[in-house]
Amino acid sequence: MHMNNDPNRQGRYRIEGADSICSPALVVFRELVEHNLDTMLRVAGSADRLRPHCKTTKMAAVAKMLLSKGVSRHKCATFAEAEMLAGAGARDIFLGYNVVGPNIERAAAFLRQFPDVSFAVTADDERSIGHLGEVIASDKQSIGVLLDIDPGRERTGVRVGQRARELYALIDRTPGLRAEGLHLYDGHQRQKDLSERRLAVDAEWRKVAAFRDELLESGHPVPRIVCGGTPTFPVYAEIDDPAIELSPGTCVFHDAGYGEAFPDLEIFTPAAVILTRVVSRPTANRVTFDVGTKAVASDPPMGERVVLPEIPDAVQVVHNEEHLVVETADAARWKPGDLTVVIPRHVCPTVAHYDEAVVIERGTIVDHWPITARGRRITV
Repeated sequence: MHMNNDPNRQGRYRIEGADSICSPALVVFRELVEHNLDTMLRVAGSADRLRPHCKTTKMAAVAKMLLSKGVSRHKCATFAEAEMLAGAGARDIFLGYNVVGPNIERAAAFLRQFPDVSFAVTADDERSIGHLGEVIASDKQSIGVLLDIDPGRERTGVRVGQRARELYALIDRTPGLRAEGLHLYDGHQRQKDLSERRLAVDAEWRKVAAFRDELLESGHPVPRIVCGGTPTFPVYAEIDDPAIELSPGTCVFHDAGYGEAFPDLEIFTPAAVILTRVVSRPTANRVTFDVGTKAVASDPPMGERVVLPEIPDAVQVVHNEEHLVVETADAARWKPGDLTVVIPRHVCPTVAHYDEAVVIERGTIVDHWPITARGRRITV
């Protein structure tokens, strides 16, 4: 592999035989995934507390790694992800998304196709709850439903209070539905300082815990509260409540964005990077790589979508569908055909750009993992 002035040749992103890999390519380092999974387990305290979200990896291979470590509960956001998990062997799957429209029929189809899977979804609306119950009960099946709680993000869900109590009671009495708890996703809690994040999470958690107690006193079962994402994962892990199921996702692969935003998450390491080549040297201070917007998530602002470890002074000046142009004082070092790796700032949608990942172990190519759930539908 020719990487210009390669400091990574003996480092964490060493790839022997990289010249054979077409670029841009998603490259996953298996040992780093193992490290992140083990770190996740250590933070959680035990596999039983985890319900990790597969939306970052979308790969059966990673789901099987989690299952082998004793993680039996799993979370997803699409039916393709749910089917991928079921195909990998998961038997407790929570689709953390409100099912509406044709997805209600898909829920019934999923239950028919995977009758040995305990399957649950979220809801926050009377009409949708009623429609789901009608379809599932008419199919002589049952499905778990978690009430989606809004902890102040105002994206989905309902705030704790009278309407939330009425919705949960409706779920509990609707034929075909099983009241299985609460869904509490607080992706807006992004305080850089862990102690500030802890205070913000605790303020909402106390309301939700009290609401859970009210439901129990009213005779409604509340077996679980699925909590948070990666930024709030360490906070909920500190709370001693048997109902909590921890739901990190991004930390399995990690990325530059979370690494920069949350210093306490530096215990995780970016395990999925993009291999890219120089395709042009258009000016004396510019280098053009083949990692365009079709190869990396473009929801971060232009100029901030990737980190280039080998070009620390790089200024990302142009980013089109097939090209990334950077300006650097060291442009003369780079020639067309040279290889390097870039770390995405947002890894989750980056993964969805690819059909497969090239898997590296001990510096060599050992496998290619299909990104099974990158689309919206597999068969269901």
